Amino acid sequence: MKLYLSPGVCSLASHITLRELAMPFEIEKVNSKTKITSSGSDFWKINPKGYVPALKLDDGSVLTEGQVIMQYLADKKPEAGLVPAASGTLPRYRLQEWLGFISSELHKSFSPLFSADTLDQVKQSAIEKIGKRLDFVEAALAGKDYLTGNTFTIADAYLYVVVNWTGFVGISLDKWPLVKAFHARVGARPSVQAAHAAEQAAA
Repeated sequence: MKLYLSPGVCSLASHITLRELAMPFEIEKVNSKTKITSSGSDFWKINPKGYVPALKLDDGSVLTEGQVIMQYLADKKPEAGLVPAASGTLPRYRLQEWLGFISSELHKSFSPLFSADTLDQVKQSAIEKIGKRLDFVEAALAGKDYLTGNTFTIADAYLYVVVNWTGFVGISLDKWPLVKAFHARVGARPSVQAAHAAEQAAA
């Protein structure tokens, strides 16, 4: 398998998942502006959506959307425990509930903060929205190490990546001590450290 990624963005969650599962894979960097990969390929031809992550499977087909890629990978190795059973169990739907929340309510809320053209008023509104969403996560983490309990899942990998962006946009986590502790806890995992190191080397 080959994971197409850009260092530090949401594709990092899929990268962490692969390393948690200890699956054989390779990575290829995509320039987010030119859409050219490190091997010189036109990324638009690999993923017509134009954004990472994209996972090229061994049969040559390509899977897109981070939430789907992470679930696909984790289901390949269920004994790793990164996802609950997929047979219609409530815990699985709870996991998907978190994935949807992180994607639509947290991930997308950061977008205005990464654009130099965004008006200050819009940025402030985005920061306030992120704060309210982090209030919810803070409450959800009470008495737990991870989002769904004391077991690390792909939802935690995704949340870690999004929370990591607060450091780049100047949002202090001091108001959310449980989120801050969660970020440090996940950041200390060998899979996360290895993914960061590999992406920095590829940058």
